[in-house]
Amino acid sequence: MEPDERTMARLKAGCICKGVKLIRLIEAVDNGAATVAEVQRVCGIGDGPCQGRRCGAKALELLPPHPEDEQDACRHGLG
Repeated sequence: MEPDERTMARLKAGCICKGVKLIRLIEAVDNGAATVAEVQRVCGIGDGPCQGRRCGAKALELLPPHPEDEQDACRHGLG
């Protein structure tokens, strides 16, 4: 990720419902979160009014592609 992108991530929403910035999701992935559930647990997201539909999709985009994640996302309407 480019330095300017990290700066912008500090300003952008990662979870609108919980008021968590995108940079927190990025840092969770950088620190080893490997699934959407792990990102949600580390960042405290996914249980707001949208039940993770918006932030879950963002977390999935940040993770390296895994066939299991893509199948799970499709089952939950994220893919």
